[in-house]
Amino acid sequence: MKVNIINKSKHQTPSYETSASAGMDLRANIEDPIVLKPLERTIIKTGLYIALSKGFEAQVRPRSGLAAKFGITVLNAPGTIDADYRGEIGVILVNVSNDDFTINDGDRVAQMVIAKYEHIEWNEVLELSETSRGAGGFGSTGI
Repeated sequence: MKVNIINKSKHQTPSYETSASAGMDLRANIEDPIVLKPLERTIIKTGLYIALSKGFEAQVRPRSGLAAKFGITVLNAPGTIDADYRGEIGVILVNVSNDDFTINDGDRVAQMVIAKYEHIEWNEVLELSETSRGAGGFGSTGI
């Protein structure tokens, strides 16, 4: 699948790190370092603009290393970039640790996955088909 991209950043166009990678890293495109204090959030600009085909979205997801090592995650994970959006891609980062975290120009701050979606039509009914799980949720299937 080919996706049109404008890269106004100072960095390389996102690419897959391995042949089996689902996502591509997004890099901060900022002039000065940004210090993210505990429980603080900010939008990190990437300098990237894309045009997706109808029926596809770009999902902006946390990077596992940033989350596990530093408590830095994408606040609205996954963030959705709709097929009709043409503005600059921004990443909403939040610091859920107890320590300040510095974001520098070029840092890999999130990953982007392209996913197919479909529009649905609601079919209102009086009851739903039965399953073995039924209405069990929120941990009902075990740990």
